[in-house]
Amino acid sequence: MFLQVHYLTSYHASLLNRDDAGLAKRITFGGVPRLRVSSQSQKRHWREWMTEHTEVSSAWRTRNFFGRILLPRIINSGIESDQAHRLVYALATKVLHAAGDNAAVAADTLMMKQPVLFGEPEARYFTVMILDAVRAGGKAEEVLAERIDKEKHNFAAMLRQNGLQDPAAGFEGALFGRFVTSDILARVDAPVHVAHAFTTHALETEVDYFTVVDDLSRDDETGAAHANDMELGAGIFYGYAVVDIPLLVSNLTGCDRNTWQSQDWAGPRALLDLLIHAMAEVSPGAKLGATAPYSRAQCLVLEVGNAQPRSLANAYLRPIRPGTRGNDPMAQSVEALANHLNALENMYGYGMEQRWIASMLPWPRDEQPIPVQQAIDAALKAIGGTGA
Repeated sequence: MFLQVHYLTSYHASLLNRDDAGLAKRITFGGVPRLRVSSQSQKRHWREWMTEHTEVSSAWRTRNFFGRILLPRIINSGIESDQAHRLVYALATKVLHAAGDNAAVAADTLMMKQPVLFGEPEARYFTVMILDAVRAGGKAEEVLAERIDKEKHNFAAMLRQNGLQDPAAGFEGALFGRFVTSDILARVDAPVHVAHAFTTHALETEVDYFTVVDDLSRDDETGAAHANDMELGAGIFYGYAVVDIPLLVSNLTGCDRNTWQSQDWAGPRALLDLLIHAMAEVSPGAKLGATAPYSRAQCLVLEVGNAQPRSLANAYLRPIRPGTRGNDPMAQSVEALANHLNALENMYGYGMEQRWIASMLPWPRDEQPIPVQQAIDAALKAIGGTGA
């Protein structure tokens, strides 16, 4: 069972996503260069917004988890600082034993070489492990190492056995996955697959040259105090994401993915509702103060079905040409999306997906556009699950 989300969002003069040279990211598609927003950028902004709107435990993608999250908790629990540092270091090296370069943890700062995603439930459980080792008496490091070796192959189950019901790697890990090779930190496959968004038309940018005036300059001090430039672009972006529903429910509840329909649907449903709103309403963007790049999707297409997902990006393999035929670029983009759906259905047949449309512009197909929340509710109801 898959949920597919397609969205068209128009942005005015902005710099949504920069490359290493500070220029707008771009991609060539259909032989034509386009503006692009990376999937990483989109997910980062969605995640930050969702953190403020959900009660599901969050996570940290960091190199400093052991030194800045775990160590203060151990010290605040009454463990002497030197002992707390030794125990956290022992735990860190054990936890990351099979994680390649990530296994290197600086003894003085407890900083890892590379960032790893850790969830709040894991932070709480690691704290309990260390405190239990201290209370057991004897050499706490040995007690801790013995417990880790005993539990490492069934760590996720141990978390839930101790009443920690939130996903171990936070809602971010449950949605977007976590790649690790450590024994104790379970790898989490990503049920949400996000495409790089790109413009439905050819790239059009210009370099904005700007200066800064010194307010305290004297009459004989001419010229700008600072001069610089940045690349700006405007455009209509097609975005696409897929959600593997059984895997998402499995990540959130700990169930086998084959039993997802028997699980309580309320939690996954609420998180999906929030995620779709983030896709439609949350803007990625650099240079916020200089460009105010805030926009919302003007067309949102939700699809539910069991067939293998497919992007509708090829609707724009031939870029639209703004201003032609008297239509505005967004209307042309919506029409191209609908026409591509018609072509797909003519080739492969009808009925492979259920579909709901929310659009500010006319939708030239049989589906009738409805408000965003109504479309989301209908799609999530169609997915099923206990309590749907």
